[in-house]
Amino acid sequence: MQIELRFFASVREALNVAEERVEVPAGIATVGDVRQWLCGRGPVWAETLGAQRALRMALNHTMVPAATRLSEGCEVAFFPPVTGG
Repeated sequence: MQIELRFFASVREALNVAEERVEVPAGIATVGDVRQWLCGRGPVWAETLGAQRALRMALNHTMVPAATRLSEGCEVAFFPPVTGG
């Protein structure tokens, strides 16, 4: 299955990637699976996207939990929690 990935703010800066289209391996079925799979790309990816980091995830422009299922051609986005004051 092919999906679009988007990375925002400090996530984009750490990974030096804003967006890409990828073919996910068999068995990758949820947004959380994508996050875990991307951590396998190397130390910077694991540090930036690892479970120890508070991240927001979106599927097709809607905030979703990690268990949300993917569909062909969907967009998955990762970004840090928004703070302000």
